Amino acid sequence: MSIHNLPIGVFDSGIGGLTVLKALAETLPRESFLYLGDTARLPYGTKSAKSVTRYALQTTALLHRRGVKMLVIACNTATAVSLAALREAYPGLPVVGVIRPGAEAACRASRNGRIGVIGTESTVNGRSYEREILRIRPEASVFATPCPLFVSLAEEGWCDGPIVELAARRYLESMFRDTGIDTLVLGCTHFPALSATIAQVAGPDIRLVDSARTTALFVRDLLSSQRLCSTASRRSLTFLATDGAERFARVGGVFMGAPMSPANVEIVDL
Repeated sequence: MSIHNLPIGVFDSGIGGLTVLKALAETLPRESFLYLGDTARLPYGTKSAKSVTRYALQTTALLHRRGVKMLVIACNTATAVSLAALREAYPGLPVVGVIRPGAEAACRASRNGRIGVIGTESTVNGRSYEREILRIRPEASVFATPCPLFVSLAEEGWCDGPIVELAARRYLESMFRDTGIDTLVLGCTHFPALSATIAQVAGPDIRLVDSARTTALFVRDLLSSQRLCSTASRRSLTFLATDGAERFARVGGVFMGAPMSPANVEIVDL
């Protein structure tokens, strides 16, 4: 098979990365995708950087053996701690993370330069978004808050309702009240699933930046610049997970906006 028609590999700690896959599939209708959710070891956001890097190398090794032309790290935590290691381990493979596209979009969206970031504890404590935003807009002020419960809610498929709203208000009301932000980065690929509730709590004056959509546009431009666009007449979407095919399909169908059968989720051992 021509390298152009190989799939794009996408991985996440679980199901949240399907928000990125959905955006990629919508933006790139001729491309095939191979998605791996490391559901046996989620969430990555509470793990050490050393552990997450080891997991990322293991998932990438499997995708590389299957044959991919590009890798998208559909996980902010893994992007923050393992992007450099993956690029070093696979120098011939284009590797795209979600932090740079999200930071660039936030800098474009913010009018007053006061930007909020929400993510896992690991992403927030690592300050990756802050560094990237300040690289682009040195005058900006960045305010970050970890929202680990959002990951669990998204993985359960609880995307709205009173429990989600209560969690959003508990995490975010003080940020909205005290910081003067006009832009909020959803710095975890699980969080777009909760975006309607987050937007409701944020109010109309705060713009939400979805790293899934901005990453898809970044990948589109990279494929074009590296002349890797698919020439195939048909495409495929292949789903791999390390545990729980039935749960992956049940919640994944919510994230993808279409029913998913457990029979179409292959369980793999890393």
